Amino acid sequence: MTDRIFNFNAGPAVLPLDILKQAQAELLNYRDTGMSILEISHRSKPYEVIHQEAEADMKALLGLGDNYRVLFVQGGGSLQFAMVPMNYLPAGRIADYILTGSWSEKALQEAKLLGQTHVAATTAGEGYRRIPSLQEIKLSDKPAYVHITSNNTIYGTQWREFPNFGDIPLMADMSSDMLSRPFDAKKFALIYAGAQKNLGPAGVTIVIIRKDLLDECPPTIPTMLRYDTYAKNDSMYNTPPCFSVYIVHLVLQWLRKNGGLAAMEKHNQEKAAFIYRQIDQSGGFYRGHAEPDSRSLMNITFRLPNEELEGAFVKEAVQAGLGGLKGYRTVGGIRASVYNAMSKEGCLALAAFMDEFRKKNS
Repeated sequence: MTDRIFNFNAGPAVLPLDILKQAQAELLNYRDTGMSILEISHRSKPYEVIHQEAEADMKALLGLGDNYRVLFVQGGGSLQFAMVPMNYLPAGRIADYILTGSWSEKALQEAKLLGQTHVAATTAGEGYRRIPSLQEIKLSDKPAYVHITSNNTIYGTQWREFPNFGDIPLMADMSSDMLSRPFDAKKFALIYAGAQKNLGPAGVTIVIIRKDLLDECPPTIPTMLRYDTYAKNDSMYNTPPCFSVYIVHLVLQWLRKNGGLAAMEKHNQEKAAFIYRQIDQSGGFYRGHAEPDSRSLMNITFRLPNEELEGAFVKEAVQAGLGGLKGYRTVGGIRASVYNAMSKEGCLALAAFMDEFRKKNS
């Protein structure tokens, strides 16, 4: 399909072409129902199968058992910033947050509206160029939970090793690197991820929650803001975002068919290396934001010698079929988002463009 570009947008982001083709083929008549997936009832058997298989596939990919539920929620990660403390920050307790970028800051801001908080570690003073070491984390006395952001789309940093706090519940926003590599999901009491970066289209947020936490949801908060509401009703207390869940279902099947998380990690390491190599070998023409031991495999951020060259880079990249490379508005520079669905060919094309642009403008 020659009219498609290499899409480096941070989200909504690139989806596997095979999945787009399958959705296109099934759009008018889903599995001989005579209706589009956009038209069928969420109470119908065809949709129930999608829903059930998506939960099962997610748990299989993460190695989770019956003591976890997978919920499909609306409102994006931004709603989760509030739902987590609403459900799990009782009066008299403190919620600990580890700050690694703008999204963890926003999560903290929401928690502050609802109860006491503590910053257990932060690299804000260093421009969020790295992830704090485990030794830097200083918890409050008996925190209600600890919250982290696993990958930082704006600054291009990512946790290499997740902390373990024993019996203290660990909560994570994994919106931008969910299912990009193997990890011990059992360390976490709750994981949430907006689908539009690495899992599917905008409109659904996946929540993976340990079942014992469902008993702690306060009955005094609104029904649609309680996790147990979604669990008791299989995420269908109200009409779910059916089309978004359907695409997530296809993505999960695609991941399993293509070797699971171990194969995806290898794929992501290989393709990100093409771009980081151009940064490291540019003699300072390209300056990566993240320190090497905190570099993200999902979002690669860098600057050029001046903003004029950065503008020219983005403009010429579009002409070369490379889209979505402009950095986040508060940081500037260049950002290449290379999620699971970004191909090796796309990263090679960007690396070649970077090499040519540097030689022309040095």
